[in-house]
Amino acid sequence: MSGAVIRRLSGAELLARQDDVRRVYAEAFAGPPWFEDAPAADGFIRRLAGDATRYGFSAAGAFQDGRPVGLATAWTTPTPFPADRSYPRVAAALGTDRTAEWLCGSRQVDELALATAARGQGVGAALLDAVTTNAPEGRCWLLTSARARDAIGFYRHLGWVQAARPAADGTGIVVFLGPRHPARTAVTGPL
Repeated sequence: MSGAVIRRLSGAELLARQDDVRRVYAEAFAGPPWFEDAPAADGFIRRLAGDATRYGFSAAGAFQDGRPVGLATAWTTPTPFPADRSYPRVAAALGTDRTAEWLCGSRQVDELALATAARGQGVGAALLDAVTTNAPEGRCWLLTSARARDAIGFYRHLGWVQAARPAADGTGIVVFLGPRHPARTAVTGPL
């Protein structure tokens, strides 16, 4: 990892660097398949204020020369499984029983964002590890867009296991279980 320093951050520390966090998020998600614009980055900052108060919130930042070049956020997935954001699509993909058993109480990685210059240097893997290393019993999960081919390849390379098929047309979400998640062996593949 060329010169990046990974630091665990509290929600308050992350929010104190809103301009830097917004810049990293905007750069990470400006291109395909996300195409997020400035208002979307502003929306992330607004969401972050609430997310930082979630049970089990965890964050990490990657810094090069003191400047943030990446971030990751995670928290503990509550029980019952939430019904907002993308959660209904996750529950539909996995089914009620597997969703409750595999995801509730697990560490959910919400965001992983890297500035372009930080990619391909191990920074993303280090950030992901920083927010999942102490996941209870190795139970962690995340979701991404089925159109995010680079992200899907990245997670697979790190040993994350795809837990549900995306829509046949290649759209929708892809759910991954972390490399130490005990249910990873229950996933039937290949997907």
